Amino acid sequence: MVNIPYHTARTQGRITRSLYKAALPQIVKIPIQQQRQIPVTVYALSCERDLPEQVASIRSFINYVGVPDRFIVISDGSYTENSCELLCRIHPCIEVVLIDKLIGTGLPRSVYDYAAINPMGKKLAVLLSIPYQQPTIYTDSDILFFPGAGELLDLVNLKESRSWYLPDCKNSLDPRVIYEPSEQINPINAGFIIFKQALDWNFALERLERLQEPPNFFTEQTLVHLTLRYHQALPLDSKQYVLSVDDQFIYPDKYASKQIALRHYVSDIRHKFWFHLGSL
Repeated sequence: MVNIPYHTARTQGRITRSLYKAALPQIVKIPIQQQRQIPVTVYALSCERDLPEQVASIRSFINYVGVPDRFIVISDGSYTENSCELLCRIHPCIEVVLIDKLIGTGLPRSVYDYAAINPMGKKLAVLLSIPYQQPTIYTDSDILFFPGAGELLDLVNLKESRSWYLPDCKNSLDPRVIYEPSEQINPINAGFIIFKQALDWNFALERLERLQEPPNFFTEQTLVHLTLRYHQALPLDSKQYVLSVDDQFIYPDKYASKQIALRHYVSDIRHKFWFHLGSL
C-alpha cells in the first residue's frame, strides 16, 4: 500500500524548497529585525548544493537566537562567487571563508587524507581548526531554529567550562574506532555543538591513525563523540534540541513548535525542514 501522507510530505518539501531556492535573491534582502546580540562565534560548513538550507538555517538562527559576533560559513570549495555574495547579504555578521584558508597545513596527515576522500573528513578538519577563543557554536546547515532557541543565550553565558552536544537518536558510530562497548553509550551527534573551551583531540586522532581501512561517513562523528565524552561534555535537552526520525513516514512535523530550540533535519526527514517558511 502506498503511504500517501509520506509521499505528500516529500512532494510538498521538494516543491517548497524549489520555490525558496528560486527566490533566494529576494529573500536575502528581507531585513532581519532581531536586535539581541549574543557573545558567540558560529561556524557552519556547507556546499553549493545546500545553499537554500544554509540561508534558511542562518535566518532562523538570527531570528530566534540573536545576532552573533560572527557567523562564519565555511565553503567546502564548491560555493560560487555569486553564492558567497548572496550569503553575505543576509546580515552584516555573515562571513564566507574557504575551507583551505581555515584548515591550513598543521593538521595530522590522516585528517587531510580523510578530507580528500570524504566530506566528513572535511568537517573533521574544520572542527580541529576552529579557533576557540570565546564560546563557539558549530551547526550543520540542515538545522532549523525555533522560538525556544532564545535559551541558547543562557547556555552561552553560563559559567560552565564544559561543552554541550546534541544527543543522537540512534547509534551512528564507526565501530572500528570504538574499543570498548561502554564507549558507545549515549551517542553524540556532531551536527550541533556549543564549545566552551578548546578540546584535546589527540585521544581520538590516535585511533584515526591506527585505522587500517579508509575512514567512512561515520568516522568523523565517532571521533567527535569520543572527544566530547573524554571532556565530559553535557547533553542538551533532547525535548528542546530535537534529533528524531520517528515521524519520517507520517505527514506532519511531530516535533516542531514554538517551545523547541532547534531540530536537526537529517536526510530521512529533510523534506520537513521546508514545512516552516514562516521562520526562514
